[in-house]
Amino acid sequence: MAGCRGSLCCCCRWCCCCGERETRTPEELTILGETHEEEDEILPRKDYESLDYDRCINDPYLEVLETMDNKKGRRYEAVKWMVVFAIGVCTGLPVAAGSGVPEIKCYLNGVKVPGIVRLRTLLCKAFGVLLSVAGGLFVGKEGPMIHSGAVVGAGLPQFQSISLRKIQINFPYFRSDRDKRDFVSAGAAAGVAAAFGAPIGGTLFSLEEGSSFWNQGLTWKVLFCSMSATFTLNFFRSGIQFGSWGAFQLPGLLNFGEFKCADSDKKCHLWTAMDLGFFIVMGVIGGLLGATFNCLNKRLAKYRMRNVHPKPKLVRVLESLLVSLVTTVVVFVASMVLGECRQISSSSQIGNDSFLLQVTSEDVNSSIKNFFCPNETYNDMATLFFNPQESAILQLFHQDGTFSPITLALFFILYFLLACWTYGISVPSGLFVPSLLCGAAFGRLVANVLKSYIGLGHIYSGTFALIGAAAFLGGVVRMTISLTVILIESTNEITYGLPIMITLMVAKWTGDFFNKGIYDIHVGLRGVPLLEWETEVEMDRLRASDVMEPNLTYVYPHTRVQSLVSILRTTVHHAFPVVTENRGNEKEFMKGNQLISNNIKFKKSSILTRAAEQRRRSQSMKSYPSSELRNVCDEHVASEEPAEKEDLLQQMLERRYTPYPNLYPDQSPSEDWTMEERFRPLTFHGLILRSQLVTLLVRGVCYSESQSSASQPRLSYAEMAEDYPRYPDIHDLDLTLLNPRMIVDVTPYMNPSPFTVSPNTHVSQVFNLFRTMGLRHLPVVNAVGEIVGIITRHNLTYEFLQARLRQHCQAL
Repeated sequence: MAGCRGSLCCCCRWCCCCGERETRTPEELTILGETHEEEDEILPRKDYESLDYDRCINDPYLEVLETMDNKKGRRYEAVKWMVVFAIGVCTGLPVAAGSGVPEIKCYLNGVKVPGIVRLRTLLCKAFGVLLSVAGGLFVGKEGPMIHSGAVVGAGLPQFQSISLRKIQINFPYFRSDRDKRDFVSAGAAAGVAAAFGAPIGGTLFSLEEGSSFWNQGLTWKVLFCSMSATFTLNFFRSGIQFGSWGAFQLPGLLNFGEFKCADSDKKCHLWTAMDLGFFIVMGVIGGLLGATFNCLNKRLAKYRMRNVHPKPKLVRVLESLLVSLVTTVVVFVASMVLGECRQISSSSQIGNDSFLLQVTSEDVNSSIKNFFCPNETYNDMATLFFNPQESAILQLFHQDGTFSPITLALFFILYFLLACWTYGISVPSGLFVPSLLCGAAFGRLVANVLKSYIGLGHIYSGTFALIGAAAFLGGVVRMTISLTVILIESTNEITYGLPIMITLMVAKWTGDFFNKGIYDIHVGLRGVPLLEWETEVEMDRLRASDVMEPNLTYVYPHTRVQSLVSILRTTVHHAFPVVTENRGNEKEFMKGNQLISNNIKFKKSSILTRAAEQRRRSQSMKSYPSSELRNVCDEHVASEEPAEKEDLLQQMLERRYTPYPNLYPDQSPSEDWTMEERFRPLTFHGLILRSQLVTLLVRGVCYSESQSSASQPRLSYAEMAEDYPRYPDIHDLDLTLLNPRMIVDVTPYMNPSPFTVSPNTHVSQVFNLFRTMGLRHLPVVNAVGEIVGIITRHNLTYEFLQARLRQHCQAL
């Protein structure tokens, strides 16, 4: 008990930058029988549906495999590669953009967020992000490319659209959640690749930020899609901007330029070993700034959820107009009052010797803003505020001696606050570029202080600006691997690999001490049941039986139509175990009832199969060199040989359980059942999805009691998946067309071999299996093949596990 009390103290987390401990969630308090006065906590909502990455290997699927030869298999793979290439090409055209990284992260994690990959969503956010960026809001357009790529990846392989109903092409491939999630992964990676010109970084982003599933084949396809997106964008941008079609001069929407010291300065180095100490300190500061940004933005988001979102949509529009008005006023007033007029040199070098811009009073460069300053001078604050964000980043990276420390400090504070306020309003917005610009100003400020006040004149200011951008962006989004590769590919400088990686790791560790990344925070505010990479160590005190749902709603292998309709209309479950009951007087039930007889015969056939497997296993063990094992096998086989099949079957069917009431399979599970009736021993045979049952009812797949189950019509795999991804709803079914006494044989369409776990399996093993395999339902089956519960995504969320752990510790 003392150990449990200690673990409870360790389980408590500190709340963002406030220093207050989080209170127990309403779900925990409900389990523990306590009350909860505050209403600020956001729990994972149960109306989010999970995606199913596990294949349903039923009879229609096996029929497809039997008819598929090597030639057809190669054709299928060729079609898949062509679709992946098409996704990359379409994503590389920068015409559609919109925010949605948290939602896409949820989708790749296995949660179906309604409307997130719809064509209408893409079109609305495309125009919205163009107007928000053109209007001067502190938002980015590169980040939303991830969402646009994911939408293209989800919709293109389907060759149909709900928004445009006339687009209906009969394309039988890729009609499952498994294929769709693969294409969404490729599309998201292509979006990152097109935004930053980083195909490898895009592939790693798709792996790090969401995908709970991965394999070698998917890696190749995602990388190929990212490469296609990068070079498609490069081809069109180079041709449109420079007229050199096929020259490939502009790899991404955001280009950091080339970091290079002047050839005349022999003492200049991009970075030295001594600079690593400064980079670590900058990583710590970046993590603190990122945690502060996330904490403030979370409070703003909660305020909007309580006071803005419940009101009419006009209130959201007014809020966006207010943010735009305040941003405009701050930018003008800061440039006029706080800006410093600095002398324009006769030659201002930007970048390196191969890229020189001569800046004079007669030909003022477009990136230098005069803004009410005298001739031959420029306003450094206006140069940062009135340029596009990408141009401002390039100036901070490559233009030396342009900004004073006071200007950089004021710009950082103002931009930090306005960007934090802007992210989350009801306009499409991205966060990558604002974070990079804010961090670059912080890095240049550090470089100016080290040069002017400490006397370190050898440092390269552009490197410190890049490290500052990485530190702040890492402190906000908490990415490490993918962000390191993205920044390396964007700078085209491999020597920055070590300092960027160290800075990002330090920034992430520092920020994680206070709160989560900005995307995880907004996912939590939405109540999405997101699964982390792994559970905490103390969760291994729990087992599958502690977290499973024991109150099951199930169907029988042969069930009447009225029973199926009742189950589907009175429950919201998306899958049902297919079971048979274990009774002591089954022979009496079989008499005069074809339905009962079919169910019991199905159970006997499955048990005979298991008995035959045990017999073969015993025969193979006889050859084992151990004499003790040989004698055991001989005794076991000798006891089996005299018995006939029926006697062996009866031995396996005989249980120590008492007989249960005469409940026929055409009776639905009822709330009036007693505890004994509800938790009767049930032999597990497989899982069948709600969508499959509805499809069977809509297409009239059933047989009469006077016929055998062989007379039931058979549906092909294509017919079962024809309505994907929007299957018909049971409430839209015309019951007058159905005979309630007809029987449905669900065994050809169920998944007979889903992943299962034992009731004694530790939670960490259950969690790893569920997340790694992308499961939607995980049955809990005991040693004798009886289902005792089922585990879904909501049973493995952090909040649910914490509540069960506290309950388990209090029970000790």
